[in-house]
Amino acid sequence: MAWINLAKIIELTEAEGPGLRTAIWVQGCLKRCKGCCNGQFLKIQPAELVPVKEVMSTIKAAKEKYQIEGITFLGGEPFLQAESLSQLAEFAHQLDLSVMVFTGYLLEELTEVKFRGATQLIAATDVLVDGEYEIENTEIVRNWVGSTNQRFHYLSEFYNSEIETRELSVTNEWRIDHSGNIIGNGLPFILRTK
Repeated sequence: MAWINLAKIIELTEAEGPGLRTAIWVQGCLKRCKGCCNGQFLKIQPAELVPVKEVMSTIKAAKEKYQIEGITFLGGEPFLQAESLSQLAEFAHQLDLSVMVFTGYLLEELTEVKFRGATQLIAATDVLVDGEYEIENTEIVRNWVGSTNQRFHYLSEFYNSEIETRELSVTNEWRIDHSGNIIGNGLPFILRTK
């Protein structure tokens, strides 16, 4: 049975790629980009170990309930869990959903030698956004990327470069959990409580 070290999942978001999506953050990253907006997901440690089949059920339910058009993998670093995520991506395609993946590595670095399952995950990805976040090169034109060095790769016909500059109604989302904590997602931001 395949598992995912899951950091966070949001069944319905408009801030993590084109259209309505389910966003899946994985735990663990070897990079330490200054200003990373998901710093709590960097440590290589067990977060929530979840069977792939359970996440598949979540994706299927989100499609039925919210009519999502795709899923997005973020991190952490998705390619550290490429084998399991490729199963989710293939499942998403069976449901006619798109797959978007954000990685701190360049496409040219995503080889089977470095990341087991990378070839499968790339084959099941519609849009790959690559490159480390560079805090000194903030992106102000393109959607969803934090810095100007990051590249979009269109690996299928599902989307094209139009999505990078289309007008968005949502760029950040804010939720309050049962404990009263404010949780944000979307474009890089800093939440200061004091």
